[in-house]
Amino acid sequence: MSSSSGRQYCAICAWREHCAKKFCVSDGGARCPDYCRDLTLKEPEADKDQGGKP
Repeated sequence: MSSSSGRQYCAICAWREHCAKKFCVSDGGARCPDYCRDLTLKEPEADKDQGGKP
């Protein structure tokens, strides 16, 4: 359940509009069990550059 950038954010979660956990996850959403990246949002260029390159 991790994102390609390694960090989960409510702002890029596919469930953000209907999330009931947004303000009650103790670690700020870093390990939300329902997190799923919204694929309609483009990944930032910085995240793409880190993909598997040394």
